[in-house]
Amino acid sequence: MSKLSPKQKELWKRIQRILWEKWDPIGVYEKDSEWDDEYDSYVPHVFRLAIEGNDYIRIAASLTSTINQNIGLSASDNNEHDIKIAKLIVQAKEEILGK
Repeated sequence: MSKLSPKQKELWKRIQRILWEKWDPIGVYEKDSEWDDEYDSYVPHVFRLAIEGNDYIRIAASLTSTINQNIGLSASDNNEHDIKIAKLIVQAKEEILGK
């Protein structure tokens, strides 16, 4: 992350927070809990998808694939939760880096 611009670092951190607070497929987030790195290993891929300009459908598919293949839980394609999270990621990218 050290070679990122300040705005890219801001987006990276926003994606970390979105994955931790909102995506949380294994249900470990608690509002008053301290920051956890549970999902940080997924940030580089999601960040790359976002800065490359992928739409929310592609990002949601990646999140779903991560749940199914990496985390070992079952998530259906085009599920509403992953789509909602992907839209937040795209929105964050647009707010921070522009379209």
